[in-house]
Amino acid sequence: MITSKLRLPLLAFIALSCCILKAESQLAGKLLQNPCVNKATCHECIQTSECAWCSDPKHGDKPRCFLEYTNNFCNPMYIQNPKTVQEILMMRELSRGGGASAAAGGQMSAEGSYYYNASSSSSYSGSYSASSSSSGAYGASGSASSAGEIVQISPQRVNLKLRINEVHNLQFRYSQAEDYPVDLYYLMDLSKSMEDDKEKLSALGDLLSETMRNITSNFRLGFGSFVDKVLMPYVSTIPKKLQHPCDQCEAPYGYRNHMPLSTDTPKFTTEVKKAAVSGNLDAPEGGFDAIMQAIACRQQIGWREQARRLLVFSTDAGFHYAGDGKLGGVITPNDGECHLNSAGLYTHSVIQDYPSISQINHKVKQNSINIIFAVTQNQHSVYQKLSQHIEGSSSAVLSNDSSNVVDLVREEYSKISSSIEMKDNATSHVKITYHSTCLNGDTELSTSKCDGLKVGDIVTFNAKIMVTSCPADPAEWNQVIQIYPVGINESLIVNLEMLCSCDCERPGSIGYELNSDQCSKHGKLMCGICDCDDMHFGHSCECSNNEIHPEKVNDFGCRADNTSAVDCSGRGTCLCGVCDCEKRANAEEVISGRFCECDNFSCERHEQQLCSGPDHGTCECGQCVCKPGWSGSGCNCKTSNESCYPPGGGEICSGRGECVCGKCECKSTEEGRFSGDHCEYCPTCTGRCHELKDCTQCQVYRTGPLKDEEDCRTNCTLFTPIEVEKVEIDETKNEYLCIFYDEYDCKFKFKYREEDNKIIVTAQTERECPPKVFMLGIVLGVIAAIVLVGLAILLLWKLLTTIHDRREFARFEKERMMAKWDTGENPIYKQATTTIRNPMYTGK
Repeated sequence: MITSKLRLPLLAFIALSCCILKAESQLAGKLLQNPCVNKATCHECIQTSECAWCSDPKHGDKPRCFLEYTNNFCNPMYIQNPKTVQEILMMRELSRGGGASAAAGGQMSAEGSYYYNASSSSSYSGSYSASSSSSGAYGASGSASSAGEIVQISPQRVNLKLRINEVHNLQFRYSQAEDYPVDLYYLMDLSKSMEDDKEKLSALGDLLSETMRNITSNFRLGFGSFVDKVLMPYVSTIPKKLQHPCDQCEAPYGYRNHMPLSTDTPKFTTEVKKAAVSGNLDAPEGGFDAIMQAIACRQQIGWREQARRLLVFSTDAGFHYAGDGKLGGVITPNDGECHLNSAGLYTHSVIQDYPSISQINHKVKQNSINIIFAVTQNQHSVYQKLSQHIEGSSSAVLSNDSSNVVDLVREEYSKISSSIEMKDNATSHVKITYHSTCLNGDTELSTSKCDGLKVGDIVTFNAKIMVTSCPADPAEWNQVIQIYPVGINESLIVNLEMLCSCDCERPGSIGYELNSDQCSKHGKLMCGICDCDDMHFGHSCECSNNEIHPEKVNDFGCRADNTSAVDCSGRGTCLCGVCDCEKRANAEEVISGRFCECDNFSCERHEQQLCSGPDHGTCECGQCVCKPGWSGSGCNCKTSNESCYPPGGGEICSGRGECVCGKCECKSTEEGRFSGDHCEYCPTCTGRCHELKDCTQCQVYRTGPLKDEEDCRTNCTLFTPIEVEKVEIDETKNEYLCIFYDEYDCKFKFKYREEDNKIIVTAQTERECPPKVFMLGIVLGVIAAIVLVGLAILLLWKLLTTIHDRREFARFEKERMMAKWDTGENPIYKQATTTIRNPMYTGK
């Protein structure tokens, strides 16, 4: 029996033991979750989030890669832990007017360099040459900015050093400049069916110019037309038809630039009126050839560097695209280059195939063109789908005679100018997502597009940039990324340097030594570890491939501890005290670690994807290392609870559930089970329907237990129902629907919601009552029906018997008429005696 004196120390000992065991288990869990311990090189270490490398040559056999906040053993001067650095090189203020120069806060030097002094405590400085060219679609934006004319995006150029798997927030602003220049090129189908459209366009040319000048004073207008390739089967090649394919038609052609972009807008009306229609055989037209030339021939068309470029494409037919040229024997692919002669005619119409949709999209993005497909109603669905594959394009319905072209252009331009969408040319190794408040105040949304903008509105975007992986070629670790608004020839240029390697791994740096003594003169020392030549291996390159004697090798160097009975965890070969891990059939599956204890393929899977896929996490040493925003053993759980909050605000899961892995797990109560993305619904809950039933019934329908006016007025004072024609539930307002039947078997509906501690009831004005039934009429009708049916049956029976008797009598009469004897005597009858007459007897 334990005495009271011994009981207290014994309990204390048990509690202390439990604490020690718990601490050890927690420590073991942390070690297993540590993604740094198995990294063998410095570049592998720093490519892992929150990991740092110790390059001290005297570090020994201790792990060199460690979590940056757990360092207590490495001299800070040897720590390799590069940080993300952002440097703003050019930051000119946003323009208000179309011809405004750079605002105060920056100065432009004669050499084209720009210096910016930040007003905050930190300052950035840099230079940007106006003559420098940037790769990609929007390289021209730099020169435009340096010219000091119009600035609609700020900053303009940024240097960014970014570690892999780290998210960096880059903020920039956009504002539409007032009186921004507009270039509008009208590209028209001049086949015979568009003759009336041409006449109407020539009549409306001045109105179109005036309308656009009301939008911007800096406006230029141009005109071009197209038909199709002059080849069979597109047009008739009969000599007579080649000259006049139809009545009052000119010879067909591919594309013609009638009028380059010009401020002489009255000339537009003249050129449209002067242009003659032509004709072709097949239904589709060669519009893609015309679009490609109108975009590619920038100098001949006259597109300006800083202007919103509109290409209005007008037709009533479909289009030929890449591959259709084979019908006419044209197999040379379209090269996307300009081929116009001095007369403005497309010279390679019969030499090159039509361009593809992807080629058109590439040219549109490269030249910041907004295409407006103005097509007739029967073609609108086709061009609407086409506009979804061409960046910055839209489609609208053109009347049969183009009489609405002015309104169409004005409306489409308004849509384009009031909306801004951000795009980028980032490679697959860089992931960029956009967030913005747009015009919604403080609520930031995950979007790259903002609508409803007006001149002067400033929109702030937050670009979240993350390097997801390092390219295999180190030359690709430095990239130029352009973030640009669709349809605007300006961009934010990001000079991105991916921090994929350590300084001490580069020749000439501190910590890099060729034929180092620490590597037995058989390798180079990099970041404190040896990189041996092809003939040697080992920690200090002490082992030679030509001098391996397995019986002399101390195989305990290939075992994790003295209790291990197998070398290299059973997944490798011990050579000179070093594990040579097995190679898997799948090259992407790698066994690693000093003792081959790690791999990147045996982690937990979710929905048949390792660590829920590369966007969620990576498999390192048998454990999932989750990327920012994800957690759990399989990286399938969101760390944020934002998705569990109702859209209109409130508690997590509406206070009726728990947020698990970013999703609400709803509770079941005595009232019923809640459901929905935010546990906002309860189909089985009665709620307050019964409580509100009687008062709603008496106030709206004058029925129910409180139908007496005095009772209703006395007992129903909390609310007055709002009467509507039809009750419908608005799920965003947390409304509940109630349905009951009254004493007259009529169904009535009402809904309620609670708002500011008040209850709001909305009732349907009319009840849904069953139709009245007249029983006496039904009974009399049934009786009448029975009598009528009986009479009908009697009449039918009488009719049938009469017909039958007449038929029998007629048959009898027919047989009697056909008899061969004297019908006055019975031929069967014979008299009893024979009478002999005496001719001499006179009867006396």
